[in-house]
Amino acid sequence: MVSRSYSNLMDLVSGDSPAVGLVGKRLPRVMTVAGIVSELDEENANSVNSDAPSSVSQNRVIIVGNQLPVRAHRRSDKSGWNFSWDEDSLLLQLKDGLGDDIEVIYIGCLREEIDLKEQDDVSQTLLDTFKCVPTFLPPELFSRFYHGFCKQQLWPLFHYMLPLSPDLGGRFDRSLWRAYVSVNKIFADKVMEVINPEDDFVWVHDYHLMILPTFLRKRFNRIKLGFFLHSPFPSSEIYRTLPVRDELLRALLNCDLIGFHTFDYARHFLSCCGRMLGLSYQSKRGYVGIEYYGRTVSIKILPVGIHLQQLQSVLNLPETETKVAELLNQFKDRIVLLGVDDMDIFKGISLKLLAMEQFLMQHPEWREKAVLVQIANPARGRGRDVHEVQTESYSTAKRINETFGSPGYEPVILIDTCLQFYEKIAYYVIAECCLVTAVRDGMNLIPYEYIICRQGNERLDHLLQPDPKRSMLVVSEFIGCSPSLSGAIRVNPWNVDLVAEAMDTALTMSFNEKQLRHEKHYRYVSTHDVGYWANSFLQDLERACRDHGRRRCWGIGFGLGFRVITLDPNFRKLFSERIVSAYRRTKNRAILLDYDGTMMPQTSINKMPNSEAISILNSLCRDPCNIVFLVSGKDKDTLTEWFAPCEKLLLAAEHGYFMRQSQDSEWETHVPVSDFGWKQIAEPVMKLYTETTDGSNIEAKESALVWHYQYADPDFGSCQAKELLDHLESVLSSEPVSVKSGQHYVEVKPQGVTKGLVAEHLLSLMQEKNMLPDFVLCIGDDRSDEDMFEVISNANEGLAFSPVAEVFACTVGQKPSRAKYYLEDTTEIVRMLQGLATASNQREFVSASQTFSILHVM
Repeated sequence: MVSRSYSNLMDLVSGDSPAVGLVGKRLPRVMTVAGIVSELDEENANSVNSDAPSSVSQNRVIIVGNQLPVRAHRRSDKSGWNFSWDEDSLLLQLKDGLGDDIEVIYIGCLREEIDLKEQDDVSQTLLDTFKCVPTFLPPELFSRFYHGFCKQQLWPLFHYMLPLSPDLGGRFDRSLWRAYVSVNKIFADKVMEVINPEDDFVWVHDYHLMILPTFLRKRFNRIKLGFFLHSPFPSSEIYRTLPVRDELLRALLNCDLIGFHTFDYARHFLSCCGRMLGLSYQSKRGYVGIEYYGRTVSIKILPVGIHLQQLQSVLNLPETETKVAELLNQFKDRIVLLGVDDMDIFKGISLKLLAMEQFLMQHPEWREKAVLVQIANPARGRGRDVHEVQTESYSTAKRINETFGSPGYEPVILIDTCLQFYEKIAYYVIAECCLVTAVRDGMNLIPYEYIICRQGNERLDHLLQPDPKRSMLVVSEFIGCSPSLSGAIRVNPWNVDLVAEAMDTALTMSFNEKQLRHEKHYRYVSTHDVGYWANSFLQDLERACRDHGRRRCWGIGFGLGFRVITLDPNFRKLFSERIVSAYRRTKNRAILLDYDGTMMPQTSINKMPNSEAISILNSLCRDPCNIVFLVSGKDKDTLTEWFAPCEKLLLAAEHGYFMRQSQDSEWETHVPVSDFGWKQIAEPVMKLYTETTDGSNIEAKESALVWHYQYADPDFGSCQAKELLDHLESVLSSEPVSVKSGQHYVEVKPQGVTKGLVAEHLLSLMQEKNMLPDFVLCIGDDRSDEDMFEVISNANEGLAFSPVAEVFACTVGQKPSRAKYYLEDTTEIVRMLQGLATASNQREFVSASQTFSILHVM
């Protein structure tokens, strides 16, 4: 039964589409046509928190990719389809690392178009025989998704190609983005058909499905979800040009683990999260993580490996041995340099050919000897770019052969026909050097395959009669495998002269050196195969999801802005109803408020309190049951001016160095400091960093010096702050001061000056007045406020409070803290304080009314 239809793809972008129900034995035709979903149970469909398991087995990994690792062949009589595993698919190969006890379910598209009438039968056949769940997309939708958004917009951008003109990649097209969202939603529905969210792990692959995590997290808040990006991730300066940049970043952050091939790709991603979302990352015991609404999103850096067994099995084929013998005869007395690349704009085939031309010009001794065999695989994309690459490659190869060739000698052999895998392997075996000159590539496993093939086997060794095993690599520094090949000659492919010299170096290097480099590479490649990579990723995914069950979570946000808030069971949101109720019941109240970042946003340029804040503070101070203490990092003169209307407000300036009990009393210091000579040491150092860090400034207080970098470049400011912290700790090591870093600042102040002093002073004041606190509210937003929370916590465990005291230590935002409660931002803080002020005003009104009634009776 069809219950709903999405005629407008904008509904998908808003994320308001319902989830697909769970399945029985036979798969229903769910989303086989774009926009059509099966009947849903309304209660389950509307429950964001529902993690109800389906009737499938446990201990499984659901692997989701753009394409299934199967091949489909139409039967000769047109009566149906035959299916077989695609042995070259990475998604199939990674099973080697998962263990025999792990069941694997695949979700993805087929390369072939399946008629609508056949889709049910094909789905059931693939599920029963291959444990594959096909995702059927209408041709028009698939074209806009894959050839449109993926290949025209994401793929060029991730390879550092900006659409500066219509000829340089596709300009952003909102309709293609909607198609991308639609397809990702269809994939999500397919996952929901088979997932057991309590037990299954879901592993999503590559840029085609970058927003799939949001749809899955929205349906199952505790889903165990990993993502691996097989392409490069560009620098923030490139990525920030994408109009949907925030949506993609937030979608990836709905994963538990995000994997990248290299540190550079991970670093760019982390930088984008910092610059565009304001998120910071931390490294703990070798693991990198981003705190995102109480969840820690782990970052995995590990390049994928090759399928060693498959490669070695092909090396052992008789066909391979025959082809090697044929090539040895063909290139007798020649030295072969080999290139194997897809025919696309980023593989640098034309640059490699230009380098070969330069090599023969600069080193005439290699003419008639060196041959470059360039195997050009068919391009995965299509369009004018591919045609231009083909034309340039053919014309360059022709020019080189006409210039340097002779009868019986062609310096460049360009092979653009499809070769069998064993034929490519044979070329690897006989090549003295492998050249990879891609200008940008996510990984590129060609060098790994070359190294294994040069290791050979006994039968091939008999043919080659080699000296000790050896291989040479000239690789671009812009490909993902480059960092793992420390023995390769790394080159900038754009520098043709340098590549030509690298080719000469590779050929003239001593046999002993070639052997040592080969052995080093072989040890790495043979131990870091695709199974090792998959096993390592899933181990980290399991670690990242280990505490899912014990943490409370709920979803917030709409559409692609959806995210899950996750909290420790002992850390919860402070609801106004709860604290106002406690406030009304109690008589001796201690209220301790931080100002900067708590009552006033850190991002606000004008920090002066507005009339609403003054009114709230006055209402709280007028209540005879309250003692209200406000603490700030500002100097005492500023606080005196700002809070002049608050006559009964207790103030602490410069984080507790100065305190004042009322408007009529003098400012006092509670930490004796006789010498501020350290300022003459610290200030010149801070000035040095201010001069070299645009957007930073120094705030000079009576008791402290603070270096602020809120308006500096986030990455550079953070880096400079770490350096400044180390510098100051070094030069002030013998001074009685403490050097602390906080949110966008580094501060030097006398030892013993903390906000904890303010909390202690407030409690001592109440003791002097014989007020045993039965209500304590302490609110702060950063590290400096943790001292207040610690004092309040210790006092609560002692005898400083009433046995039935209501204690609310509250921080701003969800982060590790000694506080037991949190509120999201200053708006919620002010709203909560307004509720307390209203309660005090109502009490004052009732008291006044009662007094008036008594006087009237008298």
